[in-house]
Amino acid sequence: MAELTPPPSPSSSAAATVYLALGGNLGDRAANLAEAIRRLGEAVKIDAQSALYETAPMYVTDQPAFLNMAVRGTTRLEPAALLRFLKGIEESLGRDLGGLRFGPRPIDVDILLYADRVVAEPELEVPHPRMAERAFVLCPLADIAADIVHPVLNRRIDALCGEVPGRETVVRVAETL
Repeated sequence: MAELTPPPSPSSSAAATVYLALGGNLGDRAANLAEAIRRLGEAVKIDAQSALYETAPMYVTDQPAFLNMAVRGTTRLEPAALLRFLKGIEESLGRDLGGLRFGPRPIDVDILLYADRVVAEPELEVPHPRMAERAFVLCPLADIAADIVHPVLNRRIDALCGEVPGRETVVRVAETL
């Protein structure tokens, strides 16, 4: 009888440091962020959280303000497996994954940085391809990763944050969740 070969593991043997952006503008925004962070703990060991920021919507502006933050943690999941895990959290918290792009949502969790890796796949780009144009991402990220260098732009996060348009629309509303 032939032995079955187990499927390849979506995990790596070494833990990677990841930076994630979290936000939402529907329902109890703070509770949604807190629940997303709790669920992240199943696969990501969170070791730093930014302050909370209220931000004006970008791209689709006729919607409620967002509550945004960033977290740092370590994971053994490879980037594609981490993305699937994050999408599962979003869906379980009520996000319509087929809904209006950039539209209202109870929760959004994005991979900003995965160690110093660059990933270019149809479903996933890391570093996040639009992070350098988003004050609502860079300001929270600078709280916990000011001296990290963007692996493609070769610029520090605090420098990118200091230059991004729209910084004035990002308002710190709480030091912690």
